[in-house]
Amino acid sequence: MVPNDTTRSEREFRDLLRRLELALDASQIGVWEHDLRKNEISWDLQMHRLYKTGLTSGKVSTAVWADAIHPDDRERAERDFSDAAARRGQYNSEFRIIWPNGEIRHIRSRAHFYISDDGAPSFIGAEWDVTADVLLTDEAARQRAVAEARALDLEKSAARVEYAAEHDYLTGLPNRRLFDKRLAQLKDDVDVLKLAVLHLDLDEFKQINDTYGHAAGDVVLRAAATRIKAALPQGAVAARIGGDEFVIILVNFGSVDELRDVARDLQRRLRKKIRFGREQLQSGASIGVSCSIDRKGANLLAESDIALYQAKASGRDRIEFFTQQLKDDLMGRRRIAEELRTALTEGEIVPFYQLQVDARTREVVGLEALARWKHKDRGLLLPGEFLKVADEYGLTAEIDSIMLRRVLEDRRTWEGRGAQVPRIAVNISGQRLYDPLLSKELLALNVPRNAIVFELIETIFLDDCDDELLESVDRIKQMGIEIEIDDFGSGHASLIGLVRLRPTRLKIDRQLVDAVDTSDEQRRVVKSIIEIAKALGVKVIAEGVETEKHAETLAKLGCDALQGFALGRPAPASEIDRLFEAATVE
Repeated sequence: MVPNDTTRSEREFRDLLRRLELALDASQIGVWEHDLRKNEISWDLQMHRLYKTGLTSGKVSTAVWADAIHPDDRERAERDFSDAAARRGQYNSEFRIIWPNGEIRHIRSRAHFYISDDGAPSFIGAEWDVTADVLLTDEAARQRAVAEARALDLEKSAARVEYAAEHDYLTGLPNRRLFDKRLAQLKDDVDVLKLAVLHLDLDEFKQINDTYGHAAGDVVLRAAATRIKAALPQGAVAARIGGDEFVIILVNFGSVDELRDVARDLQRRLRKKIRFGREQLQSGASIGVSCSIDRKGANLLAESDIALYQAKASGRDRIEFFTQQLKDDLMGRRRIAEELRTALTEGEIVPFYQLQVDARTREVVGLEALARWKHKDRGLLLPGEFLKVADEYGLTAEIDSIMLRRVLEDRRTWEGRGAQVPRIAVNISGQRLYDPLLSKELLALNVPRNAIVFELIETIFLDDCDDELLESVDRIKQMGIEIEIDDFGSGHASLIGLVRLRPTRLKIDRQLVDAVDTSDEQRRVVKSIIEIAKALGVKVIAEGVETEKHAETLAKLGCDALQGFALGRPAPASEIDRLFEAATVE
């Protein structure tokens, strides 16, 4: 009976071993044994498969194992085994191996120390491929990290853009938007009995820029901002509202003489030399002052601007107070308004076109129609010479309407000659968007879909983007007319308004573009705007591209399109016509 029992036990043991081998084979777990005394390794078939040795079983050199390990993991893997051997304890390690074909796999190895029958210290262990698990875990961690980083960057970018919307990027002073808000608050403050606005313009600033470059100009602007802040009386507010223009609000001042003393102190501070490398730069300031005891009805900023104009016209480095005589000079502006009304009826307002090109390919992707006045006496006038007057006297909407009609005529002419005309952007004012007859007029014009883009020039309306205006914009979009926001980042555009409006594109203001190739801070602001736009699905155009360096920098930052003198100056329809003719011939 004993032999039969022994035979059955051996058979059961063999069956058990066979089942174990099958289980190991199915699980793709390799088994190995390492004799520490002989420094020999025995691998089963699955171990050879894991390491792609081409063998089936048997002893292998420890070098086979070590050489297969990724060079970056080899020292650690060998140290893990050495430490386990020194402790004569459990071995636990994870490392990468490189197959003969160069593919990298992740291996997990576990073993226990034991003493063999002949007294040899050994490890017996198992290894299996965990590449799929590692890659899945790494990808999940990467995706999580990317999502968290994007969320954080978006939050930071939004905060930067919101801050940039109310502060000048270069000096850190409040900008025009915040200045207007603060001035309105002070006018409503019952404790404020007197208000004054000092309007400053830096003398010789253009000459410094032209002679020493924009970097020198930036140094002058920063120094001026620092000196202005140092001169402010208690309760005063200073802002940079563009270029080299600064404004200061003074409250409850004692007398006109006190205002004059403040202005003189500012001039004294701003005359001091500024070091730029080895150079000593010197500027100064012309200052216009307007003050009011009866705050209601007083347009202090406009009056101080008139006074500043007089100060500069009188020879610079002067202080001028707003007077009735200066106010009388406004009659000249009224004459311009009358001439402009006549020009609108006689067809003297015409479009000039400036190219918009793809930031990467430089292919023409659009045109912007810019208003020009063919004045019968003064020649061709740029928008800066009449648009402010037009806006002041309610003529902007009529200019918009005439420009749109002329643009559609030019487009039909070009297309009639077989030209492939890109989209054309035309300005539209907030006043015109509120016109209840706008939709009817557009339908009567039979505007082709995706041919015209409305560029909103009064970006300040974004702060009060009401339902009536949004409904008007939606009707325009339904007609196949896209919406762009102009001068984004100039201090008017509201991020909340942008989200509600959802334009197709926004155009970064030229003031932000001006030093984008030299100012790290300005590049960060521009990149933040681009990131916000991309997050909202809005394309970005940069205007004011005056150099190739501008174009290259903006393309790297992610702008979709570029516009500026470096790529093409505004030209009449006849010159654009020739451009299309050349393209047709090609």
